[in-house]
Amino acid sequence: MTASLAVDVMGGDHGPSATLPACRALLDLHPQSRVLLVGQLEAMQAGLRQHGLADHPRAQVVPATEVVTMDDSVEVALRRKKDSSMRRALELVKDGSAHACVSSGNTGALMAVARYVLKTLPGIDRPAIATYLPNARGTGTLMLDLGANVDCEAEHLLQFAVMGTAFASAGGHPNPRVGLLNIGEEVLKGNEMIKQAGELLRGAHAEGRLNFFGNVEGNDIFKGTADIVVCDGFVGNVALKASEGLAQMLTGMIREEFTRTPLTKLMAFAAMPVLKHFRKRVDPRRYNGAALLGLRGLVVKSHGSADAFSFQQALERAHEAAVWQVVQEIERIVAVLHTQATAPDPAVAPSLPDEAAAPAQTSHPQIMANGH
Repeated sequence: MTASLAVDVMGGDHGPSATLPACRALLDLHPQSRVLLVGQLEAMQAGLRQHGLADHPRAQVVPATEVVTMDDSVEVALRRKKDSSMRRALELVKDGSAHACVSSGNTGALMAVARYVLKTLPGIDRPAIATYLPNARGTGTLMLDLGANVDCEAEHLLQFAVMGTAFASAGGHPNPRVGLLNIGEEVLKGNEMIKQAGELLRGAHAEGRLNFFGNVEGNDIFKGTADIVVCDGFVGNVALKASEGLAQMLTGMIREEFTRTPLTKLMAFAAMPVLKHFRKRVDPRRYNGAALLGLRGLVVKSHGSADAFSFQQALERAHEAAVWQVVQEIERIVAVLHTQATAPDPAVAPSLPDEAAAPAQTSHPQIMANGH
């Protein structure tokens, strides 16, 4: 399948200096892919020439006169900047010109504009940001929400669980285990909203709508105790940023220790293959790119400070999800789960494992990664 990505070239801290080389790298790796480069022509011209995109047969420039900055409010992005690169990229997804939109822009603005332009799927009140985080099992833990919804109700966490189940199933992992992030495994732990969410999830599990594992704690995210971890956006974003900071701190501490004396530098030289492999495994840039689930179109959010390498990872996640037709699978499975919830006779409702199973594909732990 040929995947076309609409790229907000102007988004993020680095703009075209990061997005354009990443787009060229994607085109080189995927001969069937196409990119629609949305941005201000004057700002993009030098980069287009430098990276051979000005006359590339699979790159198309789409002009936009405005840019949503990292400091712009949602109101400004939504009502005043109607010809921004972010909005134009989303509109390309809406009209079918692109399979996915990728942006490093303002998270709140992207969520608001995407929801306005693309609308939400039936049965979904709020979209959620989802990403795969590395775990000890090597399979990746899908976590949502990571910042789209700071204040949530119990019903929203149930919807996140349903979307996460559909997303993982679309990626080749049917009937994944769902964990509810809490301060303890016991049913009575947590605030009232978490307790109510737990009741809803246990009820959905009893009805066969999803596979609820139970409460999980923060350390379970990286153990891989559950395949999916659901939480509100405030908690999810804090957990995500804390894990990134820890990975960077550990990498820096190891570097300091190996460069402390001539002897440790010699030891570092001998251990270089191991150190490179470790750095690769914990490098947050490799997990960049989070999906905005629950929309009638595929949107991938890149970290605002992403460099060219990191932004390329977000493009890869979007390309992969587009090829796998993730949005269509989510819509189909959410509809199945909704039918199960409203069916008068659960015995005749289709079972989740059969309906959620995707075509024979290999699950990829980084289908969508680290977005903010």
